[in-house]
Amino acid sequence: MPHRVFKKSQPKSTITVLPELGMEERHLVEDFKRYYGHRLGRDEHCRSPHYAYEALSLAISDRLIERWKKTYNTYKQLDCRRAYYLSMEFLMGRTLSNAMLNLGIDDNVNHAMYSLGLELEELVESEPDAGLGNGGLGRLAACFIDSCATLQLPVTGYGLRYEYGMFTQDIAHGEQVEKPDHWLRNGNMWEIERSEYTQRIKFGGRTEVHTDEEGNKKKFAGWIPMIF
Repeated sequence: MPHRVFKKSQPKSTITVLPELGMEERHLVEDFKRYYGHRLGRDEHCRSPHYAYEALSLAISDRLIERWKKTYNTYKQLDCRRAYYLSMEFLMGRTLSNAMLNLGIDDNVNHAMYSLGLELEELVESEPDAGLGNGGLGRLAACFIDSCATLQLPVTGYGLRYEYGMFTQDIAHGEQVEKPDHWLRNGNMWEIERSEYTQRIKFGGRTEVHTDEEGNKKKFAGWIPMIF
């Protein structure tokens, strides 16, 4: 279980010390191949861009985590003040393209994928937009966090991990048809699950269908929250 702690083992300080990951084309190709072939079990006969997107995302996220840990340890050593930004929404956009831009390796990744017969644009478009908001509040929060990162301020954003986005839409018989946006259907390659910090949030209640004076039920039911 994740919440258990070591009783006999004594992890050394060097347990996570690794050579720094390369940012050149050959380094990206090597990591992509390892994830694509070993972690995801794909080969040259795979025709779905989704797996290539996942392999590339894993290679890029390794480089992000490498820098994130250095930043975290620096803040910890300096014992500096930190700020926390809470928002109900964060419209960050697609993570893969943002990560490559922030790492400054767009061209290297493009050349690496091209050498393997892959179009980077096709892989980027395989990532669903994170359904973490639906309006200006989400964009404002995303811009604020990006600005803090650019200024190297010790700020962390916290929000809600919505299982569904706002909605997706199709046109059927000349009319708009709305469907649930299950953006987590295939998981999220950029997440690190930390089950040991899981907290149960108690939220309950019941619905009540209202009727008018003539006894007709209204279309929408009312929600009666339950207080714990």
